Amino acid sequence: MSRNIQRAGKRDDRPRRSCRRPQLKYWMALLCLGLCGTAAAQGIGGRLGNMTNGGGLANNPFSHRGGEGKDSLSRPHKHVEENITIHYQYLDDVKTYSLDTSINDFYRYIPLKDHDAYLGNLGTPTRSLIYEPSLQPGWDPGFHAFDDYRLTLDRTPFYETTRPYTVLEYLIGAKQEQMIDVFHTQNPRDNFNFGFHYRKINAPGYFRNQNTNDDSYNVFLHYNTRNKRYNLYASFISNKLNTGENGGIRNDSLLTDPDFTDRRTIPTNLGGDDPSPVGFFSTPIATKSAFKETGFLFRQQYDWGKGDTLQINDTTRKYIFNPVFRVEHTLRTGKIAATYSDSISGETPDYYLFKYDLDNLDGGKVLAEHNWTYFSNDLSVMQFPVRGNLAHFLKAGASYETVRGQFLYNSLSFSNILGHFEYHNTTKNRKWELDALGQLYLAGNNFGDYHISGSLSRYLNDKLGDVKVAFGNVNQTPSFVYRFFQSNRFLSLNTDLKKSNTTLLQFIADNQELKYHLAVNYYLLTNYTYFKSFLESGQYSTAFNLLQVLFSKQFTLGHFNWYVDLAYQQTDGAAPLHVPNFWTRNRFTFEGTFFKNLILCTGVELRYNTAYYADDYSPVLQQFVSQRVEKIGNDYPDVGAFIHFRIKTFTAFVRAENLNAFVGRNIIQIPHYPYPDFAFRVGLKWGYIN
Repeated sequence: MSRNIQRAGKRDDRPRRSCRRPQLKYWMALLCLGLCGTAAAQGIGGRLGNMTNGGGLANNPFSHRGGEGKDSLSRPHKHVEENITIHYQYLDDVKTYSLDTSINDFYRYIPLKDHDAYLGNLGTPTRSLIYEPSLQPGWDPGFHAFDDYRLTLDRTPFYETTRPYTVLEYLIGAKQEQMIDVFHTQNPRDNFNFGFHYRKINAPGYFRNQNTNDDSYNVFLHYNTRNKRYNLYASFISNKLNTGENGGIRNDSLLTDPDFTDRRTIPTNLGGDDPSPVGFFSTPIATKSAFKETGFLFRQQYDWGKGDTLQINDTTRKYIFNPVFRVEHTLRTGKIAATYSDSISGETPDYYLFKYDLDNLDGGKVLAEHNWTYFSNDLSVMQFPVRGNLAHFLKAGASYETVRGQFLYNSLSFSNILGHFEYHNTTKNRKWELDALGQLYLAGNNFGDYHISGSLSRYLNDKLGDVKVAFGNVNQTPSFVYRFFQSNRFLSLNTDLKKSNTTLLQFIADNQELKYHLAVNYYLLTNYTYFKSFLESGQYSTAFNLLQVLFSKQFTLGHFNWYVDLAYQQTDGAAPLHVPNFWTRNRFTFEGTFFKNLILCTGVELRYNTAYYADDYSPVLQQFVSQRVEKIGNDYPDVGAFIHFRIKTFTAFVRAENLNAFVGRNIIQIPHYPYPDFAFRVGLKWGYIN
């Protein structure tokens, strides 16, 4: 559903000198430089207004930290804004964003979120310590352990820039951890933009058999005709995510055993006794999970309305078009594949016996493959009641989708028909914003699924900031993996699952003047679906609630800053949903601009959460598993020190992480998957304006 703001007035009818050939030459040179491994780019994105995370950033629920559009190129960084103006939008979003040039938060430059728990190596499966449910009805294959590393169609940014812009970024860490990120966008013409984003992650890890080797691509373009009546958006994504599976270490006490100071000698549950070989562009992984995805989106819009040419001065004119009615067609197609493979040589690991009840594999193989193909068509109409206000519209439409699943021994296919509507109104004075959304599956496999939501926000003033109240209710068929999972050794089948229902009541206060953000979320969950073992799914039929309070604030005294992020979560103790009651992240920094061009941020960072029954991880299923046997917690925070600085368009990050390893054992957030020891990370980022 589109919420596109067409920014009239960008066209200048004066003759222009062609510069496409020099731009192409520079672009090719920079692309070759990036692919040689000298740098990488951070794709800048993340949709605001997500009800799940309290309206904050895409990478965490605390929005005041200088998120999208908050500390951007529109600020007085003269070396940038004298050369380029760049903005971007997401499909189905009325807001326009500017690039974020702040350097105080390292988690904007890596795929992990600051409140993620993960298996101990960059690229391994993650889960959030702060509850973030999916509020989307309809078909879902259910493989989300690698979501943080994916580039997605829904999160593709579409840019508008006055100059070709390239960002190259390179991150290197201990044990040969590397990440390359390359991003480029340009407007060959004022009504046509294209770009691409590539990310490579390769990390052997501290512990045996946890290699990761990821490649992600995104290519996008946007074209609109000179009369601004027709718009075309296209996006292609590809994710190839591979991670070694070691099943965790066999005994946590080995972390303090002096005989195992080399962590790769600690025995693990899977993958054999020999460390896997390491290669940056090709890393063989014996026991591994893989998530592969390709997707294509094609959207067309045609508008009816009125255009006009305004004379700005003697030589400059700009064309304005105000649509009244729009027809929109969106096509999506793609493939998703989740696989697990372990070629067993010798004796069957005890891990398979205890976790999956598998015995006497006789040097065989454990294999699971789920392959999905989907195709959907959506036709929508939109009306804009107030001329010149594209953030005030009414939209209605219908979609038809087909889905096919292919497994080891069988296959299935089905279709769905759904209807949807949306009403959005941002008043011209920008003080009030109203949004109402509805989706209903009218026929097909997901018949009866629905989503309704509404929100009302008000800008009070500079001192009081913004406040928002919101409501949402989702009735959804449980993800397919809860109902059916097939491997060559076992079949997990649950045909008794009912539709789950989630209700959200939300209040948000966001104040840029006082630099704080507050979100209070109240969830009511019925038929909560989860994995109760490494093999079986379950459903908690009793309704229960979860109260979530998220608060963040920046305190400033001269060059000294304290960024505090807090999360409080309280739920029914009998429910299988387990989250820490308290989580916090604190950054104590010294920052400022020195020697005219040096922007510096240095300090320490601490993260801590209370002990709780943290979910275990089932590698064959690629799923996190609820458990009530062992509470996971640490007596001390996760501590790091850092120096971040920027000189014009060059940014560097130097970080000493996991300092807590000097005084105690490794941090553990998922049972038997310890975090790395003390390590350095160095990151470099360059922005190029052609």
